[in-house]
Amino acid sequence: MTVDRDAPEEIVWQGKYVVAKTRGRWEYVGRTRNIRAAVILALIDDDVILVEQYRVPMGRNCIELPAGLIGDADGGEDEDDLAAAGRELEEETGYRAGNIEDCGTFYSSPGMVSESFTLVRATQLEQVGEGGGTESEDITVHRVPRTQLAQFLERKRFEGCGVDVRLLLLLGHSIIAGEQT
Repeated sequence: MTVDRDAPEEIVWQGKYVVAKTRGRWEYVGRTRNIRAAVILALIDDDVILVEQYRVPMGRNCIELPAGLIGDADGGEDEDDLAAAGRELEEETGYRAGNIEDCGTFYSSPGMVSESFTLVRATQLEQVGEGGGTESEDITVHRVPRTQLAQFLERKRFEGCGVDVRLLLLLGHSIIAGEQT
């Protein structure tokens, strides 16, 4: 019997941005051309910048850290992770970072998705625009005190929003301590 990791990878379907694959018994998806993402933890003093946008797969708005694809434009395959993060932060939120730090590469759902993301911490933020994303996006920017994050997310859940798993980064300590989230 062939072990899954030794089985050949097969493409089942491919679109412009997403590819569905099989390997042995596994079915999973990834980004075409191995495009990655940048996820930005944007901080102003003790506040965090979050974005809210409609997500088609969920059928509702979602509260997230600002994020975007790295090298998704034609000819941009060699785009630097930190440059992409700065570009996406400004595009989505209207803030420009004076300092951006690479916090490592992570995988959000490794049993189903091969996509990785680089987590960056952005500080020394200066508001240089309105944000809101590109013409095809309708992003709302939220500046939330970290001490009020759990209450903010609970209110957004009550309104019908989803909450991105990456926000566990900010809630982790209180979850471990058994505090209300």
